[in-house]
Amino acid sequence: MHVTWLELADDTPFGLANLPYGVFSVGGAPERRVGVPVGDQVLDLTAAAAETAASFAPLLTAGVLNPLLAAGPGTWREVRESLTEWLTEPRYADQLRPHLVPLAEVTTHLAVEVADYVDFYSSEHHALNAGKIFRPDATELPPNWKHLPIGYHGRAGTVVASGTPIVRPHGQRKPRNADAPSFGPSQRLDIEAEVGFVVGTPGTRVSTADFADHVFGVCLVNDWSARDIQAWEYQPLGPFLGKSFATSVSPWIVPLAALEHARVDGPPQDPEPFEYLRTSEKWGLDLAMEIRLNGHLVSSPPFATQYWTAPQQLAHMTVNGASLRTGDLFASGTVTGPERDQRGSFLELSWGGREPLELPGGVTRTFLEDGDEVVIGATAPGPGGTRIGFGDVRGTVVAGG
Repeated sequence: MHVTWLELADDTPFGLANLPYGVFSVGGAPERRVGVPVGDQVLDLTAAAAETAASFAPLLTAGVLNPLLAAGPGTWREVRESLTEWLTEPRYADQLRPHLVPLAEVTTHLAVEVADYVDFYSSEHHALNAGKIFRPDATELPPNWKHLPIGYHGRAGTVVASGTPIVRPHGQRKPRNADAPSFGPSQRLDIEAEVGFVVGTPGTRVSTADFADHVFGVCLVNDWSARDIQAWEYQPLGPFLGKSFATSVSPWIVPLAALEHARVDGPPQDPEPFEYLRTSEKWGLDLAMEIRLNGHLVSSPPFATQYWTAPQQLAHMTVNGASLRTGDLFASGTVTGPERDQRGSFLELSWGGREPLELPGGVTRTFLEDGDEVVIGATAPGPGGTRIGFGDVRGTVVAGG
């Protein structure tokens, strides 16, 4: 492990093995800069690259990460190696200290200009739970589920930065016992705790073996869901207004290079996938996720249980000739484990609203109420027993107009 001239706590989620990227501003300044959190500070990478006359400095001036993403794996390695050198070689200390900002003083922004957004449905436990909730006599997955990673095309324009208020959406709802639909604010507002993958370099028909040549890094995602709107609209074409109103993402993009110690085999797949979906590398990720409602831990989903891995999702997404663009975001779908306290949505935690979730102080919830704050966090194994942090993705529900 590298030794830094910075004073870092042993248990910091933002050590030298991590070095994620984001975009921030300070105070009321309008200028947005690329930053890297290190310990409890953020290194202004835009300024540091200019200060050291780094060859990649021009890629860091756009106020978003897209130029860096588009530069490709060779540049990604160069930037990470430079960061490591700057933060470990004492000769850079005086040069870089002026460009360190306390993490508590920065405002983070959407790090990537999102080109396209795709959301998958890759947790077997979530798919089984959803089937049982909506169809109580269901005992099996849909017939296509173990043959392909099911997904839908979302709305890139409503991907928002962590901390953005979530306005309760309006739409049509029709409860099962109602004779006709009605219109109004969603009464069954929910979350989906997910993991997102950010595309750097364009391409098409991307093989599973080429995953790391195209995907820059990983973030956390909350794909907010209006279950009552979704239930009425989704047949036969799938999610639309019940999903497209807001998708929150965490502020820091953790590069794939930081996750070497988190890589594990995915679950066994039976039947064997078609050849284009087969993988020879370990790209399951051992992420420990936590969901908090108003500060209370309500669930701890394990990401390593996801049936379909990110390389398989990317291969499927492009096998028909669809093109990747810099800034594309694709998300895992709800992360749910086998246990009750590992469910990644309130749909599952309250079993469709039939089993209210009990919180401290005698409070209960089925779905979200105005004023509720949801925070999703995650860590992954790093070198030497350390943990890699992702930062939180948070959002507070506010009443719709």
